[in-house]
Amino acid sequence: MPSTRDIRRRIKSVKSTAQITKAMQMVASAKMRKAQLAALAGRPYAALMNEVLAAATAGAGEFSHPLMEVRPVRKRALILITTDKGLCGALNTNLLREVARVDKGSVAYVCAGKKGAQFIARTKRELAAEFTYRDTPQFAEARAISRFAQELFLKGDVDAVDVAFTNFISTLAQKPEIRQLLPLGEIKAVSADVTGDSAAADLEAAKQEYLFEPAPGEVLGNLLPHYLNYQVYQFLQEAKASEHSARMVAMKNATDNAKQIIKDLTLEYNKLRQANITKELLEITTAQMAMG
Repeated sequence: MPSTRDIRRRIKSVKSTAQITKAMQMVASAKMRKAQLAALAGRPYAALMNEVLAAATAGAGEFSHPLMEVRPVRKRALILITTDKGLCGALNTNLLREVARVDKGSVAYVCAGKKGAQFIARTKRELAAEFTYRDTPQFAEARAISRFAQELFLKGDVDAVDVAFTNFISTLAQKPEIRQLLPLGEIKAVSADVTGDSAAADLEAAKQEYLFEPAPGEVLGNLLPHYLNYQVYQFLQEAKASEHSARMVAMKNATDNAKQIIKDLTLEYNKLRQANITKELLEITTAQMAMG
């Protein structure tokens, strides 16, 4: 049975842990709000770009581009976007569980985030490249990742490129997803998830031929790489918003659990202290009775 000194030490230790998790919760909360706003702000632009390219490719006639080439998939690349640090609940575990289902023999991995690179090394999968990105993802970082994947595809080293990331849904919900990045194939229009945004409806209604200057191939040839760069940038934003949200929730749960442990230990300490006092009183009473 632990002594009162042992329980006091445990209470002090748990209080120190609770202070750390509380501080981490506050830091994650501040970063979370900024990351969520960035992810949500980027969605209308990504959706509108989808709409514009869908309308442009539909009006460009027999337009073709190397990035749109569909060929038999012998090998594919997977851009794996994870976190650099842990303490964010099951965020990485859920994503890596989805990635683990992919046949590792026919996939080359491009990792963004240390946790993904560690998983690739641990499971002895093929690592093509490793990139880092900041707490506030920069477009240049996304462009570097996208360009590397495009080069793999254009050189014929891979026949398809997918992206595995955690999509931000809400503070309490993040969904691991694997989406195809290359080949582009047919660009499908998707509506922007923004209240009052009529751009998607306007583009859908405007069924018309486009006159390109310069040629359609040159215009869309410049747009498609930028489209891919921004898609990767948006994936990084979504992953970072998911990370900070999951970490804030995880640290809040840790703080709440620490407080409950302190409460239970304090109750146990008081019971043990009361039992010791009662025992001492009984010993004193017994000694007095023995002395007459």
